[in-house]
Amino acid sequence: MARKPRLAPAGYPQHVIQRGNNRSICFKCENDYIAYVSWLKKFSAKFDVGIHAWVLMTNHVHLLCTPKLDNLGVSKMMQALGRMYVRYFNHKYERSGTLWEGRFHSSLVSNDEYLLTVYRYIELNPVRANMVEKPVEYKWSSYRMNAIGIPSSLQSPHPVYLNLGTSENQRLAAYRALFDDELPQTDIDKIQSGTRRGLVLGSDAFKQQIESLTGHRLKHEALGRPPQTSQQLTTHRSEIA
Repeated sequence: MARKPRLAPAGYPQHVIQRGNNRSICFKCENDYIAYVSWLKKFSAKFDVGIHAWVLMTNHVHLLCTPKLDNLGVSKMMQALGRMYVRYFNHKYERSGTLWEGRFHSSLVSNDEYLLTVYRYIELNPVRANMVEKPVEYKWSSYRMNAIGIPSSLQSPHPVYLNLGTSENQRLAAYRALFDDELPQTDIDKIQSGTRRGLVLGSDAFKQQIESLTGHRLKHEALGRPPQTSQQLTTHRSEIA
């Protein structure tokens, strides 16, 4: 079966997930995280992709990013990054074969409706996984940059983020306030389903805009999950996306 074409128009943010094959460990020590971040910086700059939010979990990675000029920029970045990191990882741990599960998953994100929600979703991953109590406690995410103002050459603030305040202090305070309330499960389900299935995260008007821009007909079904058994729900919630 032919692969469904990726929708990746330049200038539109994407939520990207790259998982370890069979959910295997991708980062075993601090130097692994450092290596991945260094190549993410290199290839995001090379392919002109702005990185707005990120989190490196032990067996998967989340990115919120925007290709600035080339609609293939994110794919080129992820391919180059993936190859470089796999080469490093296999050599270091004396292994061979694939590390990633295959094609990364991605979905387009509407600026107006869901962008800041995806920021929160990404940076709250370690909290949902019970690795930390607060997102500020997790080192390998963008929260400290977006919420506290720690400088990072990787961070490329999105205009929606910049509009949170007229000064840096106002912006940082407004961003931290977004985390005062728990992220609703309905939003979590929409983000997970949309990214897994390659759907567009936004209103029908946003989907129509993307259809006109790309020439591809989109699925307009609801992003919610079908009914699940209690056992399926338990399994799903134990596998933080």
